[in-house]
Amino acid sequence: MPSVTHDDAPLLADLMPWSVAPLRPGRAWPTAPDPASPKARWDALLKAEGADREALFEPSRARTLQSAVGQLPGQSTGTERLARAEGPCAEPVRVLTAPFDEQWLIPDHRLIDTARPELWRVADAHQVFAVETGDADTPLLATGLLPTLRTGRIRPLHRRPGGTEPNLAPGLLDHLAARLGTRPTAPDVLAWILATVRPDLTVPLTDDTGLWRAGVEWGHRMLWLMRRDGERPKLPGGRRPYVRAPLPARPCTLHYDEDEETLHLDEGRISPVPPEAWDYEVAGGRVLETWFTARTAPAEPGTLAAIRPAAWPQTWTSELLELITVLALLAELRPLRADLKVTSPVTAADLRQAGVLPVPEPARRPASVLDHHEEGPDGQFALL
Repeated sequence: MPSVTHDDAPLLADLMPWSVAPLRPGRAWPTAPDPASPKARWDALLKAEGADREALFEPSRARTLQSAVGQLPGQSTGTERLARAEGPCAEPVRVLTAPFDEQWLIPDHRLIDTARPELWRVADAHQVFAVETGDADTPLLATGLLPTLRTGRIRPLHRRPGGTEPNLAPGLLDHLAARLGTRPTAPDVLAWILATVRPDLTVPLTDDTGLWRAGVEWGHRMLWLMRRDGERPKLPGGRRPYVRAPLPARPCTLHYDEDEETLHLDEGRISPVPPEAWDYEVAGGRVLETWFTARTAPAEPGTLAAIRPAAWPQTWTSELLELITVLALLAELRPLRADLKVTSPVTAADLRQAGVLPVPEPARRPASVLDHHEEGPDGQFALL
């Protein structure tokens, strides 16, 4: 990790000025590691009536069975109050619930305390969300999924759907093009940010073309690994972790043997698992342990969260094998980032002199992207 210095590096908050506070789901049961469980939980909720339905729902100050809210942008759900709701569950969508933990969420506004509709409006195949973690070694996560984890602010790469209008300080790309002699793209700038961002969320910039190219290359690799785009990555030498002994139907314990580079799920065994993957932490939590706990921790009997797969699905094994590889490869990049010494800096003072800073206030607010009606409470169209 580049060391923190007082070198007038610009703030991430100025380079990517539009940010949104984290979502607040309010209740855990609409999210699950498999897509079938949320649907089964929805069915159980609707089968219950009166006080039983209310208890299962787990009301909060923000959401009760009588809350009147509209649809989330881009989603087709009912808008009648949950007290009289009926019909099938909305198709669950993939979200990032914790660092490197992809799960499934019912995209129903009535179930989420604070859903941040402005993020749903720009969430598509082109979007990348940068998520502040508060972690010194991994200050930012990048994901193509809507993030629901409880961390810092969320900064979309694009202000509009379709990958248009980058969420960058106006004039930044032009200034970097003039200094570097080649025009970077918005994903290039995000890649550089991932490779160089400091724990205090300052981002040293440079006009050294060779250094810029190296940092962007490493950042794009980080971006690829974090988003898990394309083909499955491999460990150095083409190695891949495999299941060496079958995993039990309901594993309860997770243990790592560093000498054998083996991960034990009860009597099940997976190897090779590099120590760097096992030790990979974000915000004080070991990623593999947190991921495993989310799938095996006992739920309170009688709650909707207790509705879950009867046995460990094969898809979880595949996800675990890929996660091990991703963490090992990301750990390899940490020394490269630590050795990256930024020379020939582009400072915040330079950006002020060029008129890039201060950022105009409209750039800190969401763009007007509404090109269709959004259904409001009880079937009425929202006026936005």
